[in-house]
Amino acid sequence: MDTATVARFEASRNRLASIAYRLLGSAADAEDTVQDAFLRWQAADREYVEVPEAWLTKIVTNLALDRLRSAQVRRERAVGAWMPEPLLDSDPMLGPADTVEQRESVTLAVLTLMERLSPVERAVYVLREAFSYSHAEIAEILGITESGSQQHARRARRRITAAGNGTHLDHATARRVVEAFVDAAASGRTEQLVALLTDDATGISDGAGLGLARKLIRYANPERIAGAVRTGFTPSAAKRRLAGGSPSIHAAVVNHCPAMLVTLDNRVVGVAILEIRDDKIATVRGIAAPDRLARLTGEWHRQEHDAPLIESW
Repeated sequence: MDTATVARFEASRNRLASIAYRLLGSAADAEDTVQDAFLRWQAADREYVEVPEAWLTKIVTNLALDRLRSAQVRRERAVGAWMPEPLLDSDPMLGPADTVEQRESVTLAVLTLMERLSPVERAVYVLREAFSYSHAEIAEILGITESGSQQHARRARRRITAAGNGTHLDHATARRVVEAFVDAAASGRTEQLVALLTDDATGISDGAGLGLARKLIRYANPERIAGAVRTGFTPSAAKRRLAGGSPSIHAAVVNHCPAMLVTLDNRVVGVAILEIRDDKIATVRGIAAPDRLARLTGEWHRQEHDAPLIESW
């Protein structure tokens, strides 16, 4: 390909990756999907591609749907050990964030809920809510009717609306939320943590930090969440050996939610994402699996960050 043809694809790369990430919930899979689309672009008879952006969107969307339908992906997600891959807010793969719908479509809560949708419903929701495609355009991309696109959108919206609350926190407010959470966790007093949580708060961990990788652990009420966080925050020689040293604790924003990052030797070894409802923490999601933190660590290296909340845990 000549330089101009490559440049045309590269101009769309971030948007295509953002579509694929929302559909797949995995940055690594999104990158692979975009690379597959590049190979299709390379092999295409481009004289007959009237609108490259539309052509590439169709290719990436359908490649992502093929991945979602694959037997391997269905098996991995059926065992209940899957969580979306978290991304720092500075990551271009998160895509547009100008509207409430765009921001909510990439929160871990919505990415998780989208697992309950059919692949086509998921694609319609992403293209419509996050990228403002018309139903006529979506019908062309997915090979369905325009009325079918509208029906899929209604069903997807009904299922997902319950996860969103329209809350958008600026970075300063998000940092204050994380500071309060860390202060309460470090205090060793369970009641301080419970006071920060909604009455129906839930906690979810991928178990990796506990030596239980690929096994989701759920905490069903504020007291159990507070107890688990308090226990996890209590330092010990054994925990430091498991971690490989004494990590630092930072405040960050991940997938448009306040987050606590645990870093060691300039790599992220754990993240707790705090989802807010009615000015309290409604969900705590803990992720420590290394394959889920690789891209986040890379983005962490590329940005400047504030002083840690805890220098050495």
